[in-house]
Amino acid sequence: MSVAQQRTLVAHADPANPVQARCQGLRLSRGSFYYQPCGEGAYNLERMRLLDDEFTNHNFKGMLGLRDHLRLAGHAVNAKRVRRLVRLMGHEPVYPKPRLRVPGQGVTPYPYLLRDRPATAPDEVWSTDTTYVPMAKGFLYLAAMLDWHARYVLS
Repeated sequence: MSVAQQRTLVAHADPANPVQARCQGLRLSRGSFYYQPCGEGAYNLERMRLLDDEFTNHNFKGMLGLRDHLRLAGHAVNAKRVRRLVRLMGHEPVYPKPRLRVPGQGVTPYPYLLRDRPATAPDEVWSTDTTYVPMAKGFLYLAAMLDWHARYVLS
């Protein structure tokens, strides 16, 4: 049961019982019962209006871009305040989201032929691996060919 539902039950319960007993019966603190949300102040509402204007004109900007816009306008804000206000307004920047698991058009998935096949004899299944090795002056690529059955490096 949510706190709002508990508040309504306490408020509409029998007025003969004290509020303390009603809150105790629902396991709701009296501070939660008497709490009144105060909303945003004039300072934050002005920043939210400026953020909304900038986001409407440049909807690709993220938190740091919006923070820099407010700073250039002469308002001392940090990224945490901007993040909270933008989240409160429900704005999300428009940019391409990662779609790593969605195949492109015309891409045919090839089956993995070795999924349930054990390597039972040498020279039956080979694989290759390439790795990057940093050196003192430059780098080096190392390519290895492995035999799966013998677990031996062929070359």
